[in-house]
Amino acid sequence: MSAENDTMDPTDAPPAVPHDPYLWLEEVEGREALTWVQGRNAETAATIEATAEFAATEQAIREVLDSDDKIPDVSKIGEHYYNFWRDAQHERGIWRRTTLDSYRTDHPEWELVLDLDALGEAEGRSWVWHGASVLRPAPGGAWRHALIDLSPGGSDADVTREFDLVTKQFVAPEDGGFYREESKGGLGWIDADTVYVYTDFGPGSMTPSGYPRIVKRWRRGTPVTEATVVYEGEPEDMYISAWRTHSPGYERDFVGRSIAFYDSETYLVQDAGTPSETLVRIDVPRSAEVGVKREWMLVELRDDWTVGGTTYLSGSLLATRLEDFLAGARGFTILFEPTPTTSLAGATWTAHHLVVNVLDDVKNRLHVLTPPPPAENVDAPWTRGELPGLPSIGTVVVGAVDSEESDDVWLVTTDYLTPSTLSLLSVGAGTPPEVLKSGPAFFDASGLVIDQHFAVSDDGTRVPYFVVGREEHVRPEAGAAGGDADHAEGARVGAAPTLLYGYGGFEISLTPGYSGGLGRAWLADGGVYVVANIRGGGEYGPAWHQAALRSKRHKAYEDFAAVARDLVARGITTPEHLGMEGRSNGGLLAGNMLTQYPELFGAVIVGVPLLDMRRYTHLLAGASWAAEYGDPDDPEQWEFIRTFSPYHLFDPEREYPPVLFTTSTKDDRVHPGHARKLAAKMLAAGKDVTYYENIEGGHGGAANNAQAAHMAAIHYRFLREQLG
Repeated sequence: MSAENDTMDPTDAPPAVPHDPYLWLEEVEGREALTWVQGRNAETAATIEATAEFAATEQAIREVLDSDDKIPDVSKIGEHYYNFWRDAQHERGIWRRTTLDSYRTDHPEWELVLDLDALGEAEGRSWVWHGASVLRPAPGGAWRHALIDLSPGGSDADVTREFDLVTKQFVAPEDGGFYREESKGGLGWIDADTVYVYTDFGPGSMTPSGYPRIVKRWRRGTPVTEATVVYEGEPEDMYISAWRTHSPGYERDFVGRSIAFYDSETYLVQDAGTPSETLVRIDVPRSAEVGVKREWMLVELRDDWTVGGTTYLSGSLLATRLEDFLAGARGFTILFEPTPTTSLAGATWTAHHLVVNVLDDVKNRLHVLTPPPPAENVDAPWTRGELPGLPSIGTVVVGAVDSEESDDVWLVTTDYLTPSTLSLLSVGAGTPPEVLKSGPAFFDASGLVIDQHFAVSDDGTRVPYFVVGREEHVRPEAGAAGGDADHAEGARVGAAPTLLYGYGGFEISLTPGYSGGLGRAWLADGGVYVVANIRGGGEYGPAWHQAALRSKRHKAYEDFAAVARDLVARGITTPEHLGMEGRSNGGLLAGNMLTQYPELFGAVIVGVPLLDMRRYTHLLAGASWAAEYGDPDDPEQWEFIRTFSPYHLFDPEREYPPVLFTTSTKDDRVHPGHARKLAAKMLAAGKDVTYYENIEGGHGGAANNAQAAHMAAIHYRFLREQLG
């Protein structure tokens, strides 16, 4: 069943569910449901949005988002460097390109490639950019074949259209251009006349999560109905896709079968496109991630793996030559092995090196690894080095400029108080990075500091968190007596309005980053900002994530509560002045803080959340998250899931802090019914509820800068009104 059709039939409820009086709010665009939404939005407009302070906050954030001084991120495609850009004049955005020499200047000369505002106006569609993929041509050929993904209003479902980078025009289907109808899925280049297509082919072709179950090979000039099936997943799989790697001399085809989160298979397509085509599974644990570059195969482990007489630890990164592995060899080089404080944040290939990005207590460190030449023995060692000069607290992001032709990488460094800096580094050259662009300072950071602390959770686990704010608030005079959990008796209690943010799921790490909007709307006015690196995330690798899966979900919430208490114990804030926010899985976190720990907070923001954990697997992409939370249709699993289902934990007799729910009508990933239903239930019980639902934006909540500024202003003004 496709996500677009998986809506609101009350008969779709799991068996033996008590009557739900708010099931009608799951009708995404039902007349009664939208009337309810419009009424709640009108209340928010008449209260929070009606003040001069709101208008000033919205304008301050909008100036940041529309600023011409932001760093334009670029991707190298042939001799050009492409950038997608939004500002006040281009609300939907423009795709443009320049040269590296021009990009190095303060005012690059940009050539317009595609104007989404003009396209949307001409076609009567509110297009939102989802990205582009470009086919690498044969040596000497022109870079011209692009596939552009466009979403109507920001939903996950999108269309793919072929675009010619030479003529700067879409290639019409009647002229042989590839065009994929609106659906979740995609196209991927095989060659100039062939693509892989995985999309909604009709009944039975989509998974219960609303993603493609079948991948086909589609040749130019033929109808998609005649495309050849390459692989068909099982009915209960999560996502099926395929791709070709285009490294010269190492062109290979692969099929990816996602059975569930953290459970997948990768197949090498041998003799692709010929009568003897066969699929060979890469024989690694299904919980591992596989990557292939030229002759090398990398394996990132999520569980311990014993193979070839050796046990490799969960969280490790291994390397071997692909052809040797396919021939039966099972020896690996350990490129990274975790320690109690370190985890793998990423690995980036250049033409001759591999840059490994490591988190050490949530701070980035970079290592350069160089593989032996192809002619050397498989057991030949990799050489190792480090990239020094990184910030003590902050985030470093690495991206290859052109991994086939150069050893250059982009380096982006940032922290909560330092605008991003973009540098160009030639790995292995021994030269320092060349600073290309520095972002503007959107707020005055003088007097502001960043600290990292560790709270102690209920089971004794040390949980790191970052604190940002004025020094007198972040470091109160009578603070900790020593240690992370021991505080001086009678420590001065602070009253700084404090926003505590968290996520804690899907092995996603929260690392420091600069936000001009946060700085202007919160920090500059004396607010304190805190980010909690709770279990469920990836800050300490797979084990940190697995510690809060399914029946252990409560560990994430205990961690977050421990951080909230630690902030009070350190004298930074009080419960009355402490607010928290979470989005998506973090919205589930926020819902549990609201219903399980209401005494810890003066205000709660619940963004694009999961909340009804009895129904979640029956709503849009929810079935794909059963590996994270469990299956509520299994009575045994429901027994632990119900302990973190905010929709069911709400008690109308209990006191709760003021709460703001936000979501998007166009969110086709996390159903807007979650936020609608708990908000309605709390309003019926007379609780202090503010609600805002953006009509566009998808799971991101906003489709353009104006909407993003408006949503952010609602968040910050809500907190200011509640926390002081």
